[in-house]
Amino acid sequence: MAADQLENPKVMTSLITFLSSLLQRVSESNDINCQFQPQKISVFHGLTRPTISIQSYLERIFKYANCSPSCYVVAYVYLDRFAQRQPSLPINSLNVHRLLITSVMVAAKFMDDMYYNNAYYAKVGGINTREMNFLEVDFLFGLGFHLNVSPTTFQTYCCYLQREMLLMQPPLDHAAADSSLSFGKSLNLHLCFSDEESSRQKRQQQQLAV
Repeated sequence: MAADQLENPKVMTSLITFLSSLLQRVSESNDINCQFQPQKISVFHGLTRPTISIQSYLERIFKYANCSPSCYVVAYVYLDRFAQRQPSLPINSLNVHRLLITSVMVAAKFMDDMYYNNAYYAKVGGINTREMNFLEVDFLFGLGFHLNVSPTTFQTYCCYLQREMLLMQPPLDHAAADSSLSFGKSLNLHLCFSDEESSRQKRQQQQLAV
C-alpha cells in the first residue's frame, strides 16, 4: 500500500476499520492481563471505559480532524513506539481513546502544513483543552520526542497494514486472526520492526497552537 493509495476513500474506510479492530483486540487482551500484572496509571487513563466504541471514536476523528490520510499511518507508528517505550502502560480500554486522539493530533502537527489547534482536537475527542495539552506533553515524552518517520519506515508499516487488512477479509476464523497479529508476549503493539533511520532528523519546531 503506497501513500497515494490512502487518498482512495475505500482504502481509508478499510484502514479505519482495521485499526479499530486491531486496537479493540489489543485493549481487550491487556484488560485481561492487567488483572495479573501491575500497571501504571497515567493521564491517558479514564475512570471508566468510554461508552463510545473504538471504531466510532476513530471514525469521528477521521470525519472532523481533516488531516492528511498519511497521518493515520504515522499515528499508528507513534502508538507502536509508545507501546515499546512504555511497557508499563499497555494500551487498554481505559486509555485507548485518549491515546488515539493524541497520536493523530501529534501526527497532524508533524506531517501537515496546516492543522487545527489543541482546543479543536479536544472538542473532537470529547475532552477539555487543558487535558488535551497534558496528553500531548506526556505523549511526546513517552515517545522520547522520536517523531521522525523515514520513508522506509512509513512504507514498512503500510505493507504490514495492507497484509493484515487482506488477512482480515472474510472468510477468516478467530485462529487465523490471532495468528496474524504480531504483538509479542507483552500483547502490545510491538511489531518487531527496526527503524532504518540513520539519524533522527530534527524538524524545525513549530509553536504549538493551544
